Amino acid sequence: MPGHVFSHAALCLSLLALPAAAQVLRCTDTQTGKVTYTDGTCAGGTAAREVEARKSPEELQQERELAAEALERKQQRLEAEALAAETQARRNAERDRARAAQAAANAPQPQDYARSPECARSRRNFDLVAAGLSRSTYDQELRLEAAQRQMDLDCLGPQGYAEVEKNRAAQPRVVVVPPSRHRPLFPDPFPQAGPVQPKPRLTQCGDFRCTDNLGNTYPRVGPGRFPGPGGVCRSNGGQAPC
Repeated sequence: MPGHVFSHAALCLSLLALPAAAQVLRCTDTQTGKVTYTDGTCAGGTAAREVEARKSPEELQQERELAAEALERKQQRLEAEALAAETQARRNAERDRARAAQAAANAPQPQDYARSPECARSRRNFDLVAAGLSRSTYDQELRLEAAQRQMDLDCLGPQGYAEVEKNRAAQPRVVVVPPSRHRPLFPDPFPQAGPVQPKPRLTQCGDFRCTDNLGNTYPRVGPGRFPGPGGVCRSNGGQAPC
């Protein structure tokens, strides 16, 4: 069969591959129903139908011009769509930035506790309490600690004060309990007995004084006379019965 024969699946490619002015025929086998395409003539026993008529050079030129115009319009449409999308994206970004700036302007600003009047007042109070400490006593230390805590709260704010208190609680602390100024209402039922002191007795005497076993000295009042619990005592056979 003269010319080129194409299967149904390759029709689209064959139309592009054929010469510009070629004629395309559809050939159908009357017995099997098989369909083929050709740019020549169909074989015997097949029904032929013209798919693409032969065109003149003028018609082909016109088709090329129309195709070029359609391609140019498509390119212009794609460029316009890309430009519109870019413009819309830029507008959206500007709108988002404006909204973020407005939200930041309307958001409450963090309070500067260190510059507040309450902080200044607490600082002055702390300085007054610290300057009034004449000596370290338990009551004065409590006043100074209370002034310190109030100054921390007013100058650092609740969150900063909580952090300071947390760190302060983690540090070891020595508590000094002041002695009681009042006697207990009831005596201790189980008093602890102290060491028993030995009874003083004279151990050595000189011409003017005597010494006992505890290291105490007593003036001697005269020859043969020794001190005693009642004042002085006399010698009794050369011994002091005191």
